[in-house]
Amino acid sequence: MANPVLSEKVFRGANATSNSQTMTINGTLTKTLLLVLMVAVAAAYSWKVFYTSVDPMGSTFTTLMWGGLIVAFILAIIISFKPNLAQYLSPVYAVGEGLAIGGISAMVNLQFAEKAPNIVINAVALTLITAIIMLVIYRFRIIKVNAKFHRIIYVALISILVFYITTMLLGFFGVDVRALTNNSPLAIGINVVIAGVAAFSLLTDYDFIEKASYNGAPKYMEW
Repeated sequence: MANPVLSEKVFRGANATSNSQTMTINGTLTKTLLLVLMVAVAAAYSWKVFYTSVDPMGSTFTTLMWGGLIVAFILAIIISFKPNLAQYLSPVYAVGEGLAIGGISAMVNLQFAEKAPNIVINAVALTLITAIIMLVIYRFRIIKVNAKFHRIIYVALISILVFYITTMLLGFFGVDVRALTNNSPLAIGINVVIAGVAAFSLLTDYDFIEKASYNGAPKYMEW
């Protein structure tokens, strides 16, 4: 999904003081790879704890997973409102996110071990491939990312949020919503649309990064 920190409002409010302190695409790429590596290492550790513990759902694992999730959620909110703190908080956020993702992925992988072996590995591989494909699409301007495109993505994201909230509320009041969430053709179609929106929202992130670098956004925006 689109990164809330990468918004025009944030970039308009950020001012660089010199060329040496401005955001660059190479700098953003380097820091992105570093954060992804931190997420991967933390996720691998959480995964290892789950599969090597006598009691997978013991206190150590649950503390890592829920602690990471809570820390990542709080820091994401702080960074969204105070992007200048990203250079200090992003590494901690990456570790927290990694612990949460690793834990959740381990449980999902175990739950679907028979029905869908290696589901997590396949999901990670597809995510990386999708990110690369969308980068190629953006780089060669196969799809033009303009104001209209941004509006379409934002409306789609809000619609997805409303869909999930509505589904949760209906389920809470006893309404059967399994047709929207199970493996029915309708549910599969909905998930395909959501996955497509998530993929195309990457184009808006790439666009914001390029524009921010061109307009001289502060160095801390690389995080």
